[in-house]
Amino acid sequence: MEPYKNCLSLTRKLISFNTVNPPGQERDCAEYLAKLLEDGGFKVTLYEFSERRTSLIAQIGSYGDKAPICFAGHMDTVPLGGNRWEKDPFSGEVNGDKVFGRGSSDMKGGLAAMVVAALRLANIANRKAGITLVCTASEETGCQGARHLAKLGNALREAGALLIGEPTSNYPLVGHKGALWLEVSTSGVTAHGSMPEQGENAIYKAAQVVTRLQAYKFDISPHPLLGAPTLNVGTISGGMNINSVPDRAVIGVDIRTIPNQRNRDVYENLQSYLGQEVEIERIVDAGSIITEPEHEWVQEVFDIMEPFCRKRPVARGVTYFTDASVLTPAFGNPPTLILGPGEPAMAHKLDEFCYISKIEEAVEAYVEIGNKWCG
Repeated sequence: MEPYKNCLSLTRKLISFNTVNPPGQERDCAEYLAKLLEDGGFKVTLYEFSERRTSLIAQIGSYGDKAPICFAGHMDTVPLGGNRWEKDPFSGEVNGDKVFGRGSSDMKGGLAAMVVAALRLANIANRKAGITLVCTASEETGCQGARHLAKLGNALREAGALLIGEPTSNYPLVGHKGALWLEVSTSGVTAHGSMPEQGENAIYKAAQVVTRLQAYKFDISPHPLLGAPTLNVGTISGGMNINSVPDRAVIGVDIRTIPNQRNRDVYENLQSYLGQEVEIERIVDAGSIITEPEHEWVQEVFDIMEPFCRKRPVARGVTYFTDASVLTPAFGNPPTLILGPGEPAMAHKLDEFCYISKIEEAVEAYVEIGNKWCG
């Protein structure tokens, strides 16, 4: 059976492309998908933000006054980690109802399901709306591929509704927190380790900064679905060698933000709180996303997903960020849901897997959602 008709074979093919980020190198994967989609009648355009860092946009149809439905996912994966895999991370090994490999859950299973569903939807006659598929590069390190598409101005065009295929075990989620990753640097003056009084120790300053970060409080009430914002010190580094006074130290800070909390305001408030003696650089800046649970399309998707979930879904959100941070505002803030077959608990894990039955269910769900939208 041709890959575009078989979600398992397409998932395995996508897993076989080594798109570990860094370096990513999504071009081969993007070109393979482009050929499948072009053969299925889609107009496909490839976009590179740097060498071999390729995203694609596939579009078909533009009927009536209703904007297209958009399916979106990313092609890159996180690194394999330091421990040895028992399964080949790029073979797509199958064992029972599981397909193994890096990206199987996050999110090549979801991407395969979206492509298969889009190709099926392309064959529906008398559609009242078009279909758009966005496959991005470099989501894992800050949505660079999506940002590149958004900055191009006319690449993304419009979307009336947006589905992000990140791993949710096929449970529709109405939003996610934003991410603000910072590098907080302290400076000093180097000197010989036996004469520390002649220097100025940047690590001592960093230790004071960490203590202040631990005590930092956000001046905002928790969101009813996404909870409170969080701050975590994830890394700290500094110094050249033991017998020198360090003249620089860097603290890595991971902040997760909620709706009604602008990342820029958090950044400026933190700079004021820590003082001008520290330098703060933004590494990742992705806003939170939320769609009102009572939105008509959300409730329509909940109706569709009820038999798949074995009960009616209720409004939920997640703490991780997705390309929706960039794509939703770029599309003019259409209703957005995160819905994919991957297992959230398997994302970024050793011997990552996805349930094949979940991928097959996702195809059927996407087709039903798309068919309902397109009339």
